[in-house]
Amino acid sequence: MDKLARLRGTLRELYKEQSPRAIKFRYAVLLLDFMIIGFFIAGPIVREASSITFLTIDYIIAFFLALDLAARALAQAKPWSLLRQPIAWVDAFVLITLLFPFWLYGFAFLRVLRLWTVFHSEFFWRTIGRRYDETRWEESIKTGATLATFVFIVTGFVWVTFGGAHEKIATYIDALYFTVSTLTTTGFGDIVLPGTWGKVLSILLMVSGITLFLRLAQALIRPHKARFPCPQCGLIRHDPDAVHCKACGLLLNIPNED
Repeated sequence: MDKLARLRGTLRELYKEQSPRAIKFRYAVLLLDFMIIGFFIAGPIVREASSITFLTIDYIIAFFLALDLAARALAQAKPWSLLRQPIAWVDAFVLITLLFPFWLYGFAFLRVLRLWTVFHSEFFWRTIGRRYDETRWEESIKTGATLATFVFIVTGFVWVTFGGAHEKIATYIDALYFTVSTLTTTGFGDIVLPGTWGKVLSILLMVSGITLFLRLAQALIRPHKARFPCPQCGLIRHDPDAVHCKACGLLLNIPNED
């Protein structure tokens, strides 16, 4: 029990504290996360080139992801409380697709959800945001991650559903090309999905593209706001040089690093 308690204490420090050792550990985990995401994006291409290489990397990633999930659970005050986090459920689903790559290959494109979970996790912003002004970049990066995740999930869906069955979608790159050209409403017309379902999917893509790109543009253009909860009314975002809260007029004392 003492060893388990010490292990949990160490994991709690590594995942939640701001010690130099914890920061280095979290940077290493994030680096591994980005390598995993890169494999998920390029997975169909790797599988086409060599199924043995694909399976080897697949099971190695499954091992590290299972280790990470177990460590995050132990780092909680109550391990089962991890089940309340949607991000943990996404990671668990990704792990299942990794453990059964043949039976669940049709769902493998959903692994790219890992990209969304990383950029929307407190783990990421507690590590990266401590050094950078997350109020300036956090919303833009989260929106960009959502857009990228959507692109690769739809690409995977198109590839699994129409790949091989459509003469012009012969490779994963063809599916990605169709997704991007439709999502941006460019519509070159050289790849058109067949049937009613293909038309419905194209319409949904074009409508989603307008929405997602508008959100990204708003996040990039919107004036910078400082994150400082007002003690009286709770308003979170204020102008960086604000002296009084716009909502209630309370005198503020927003920290300034300049």
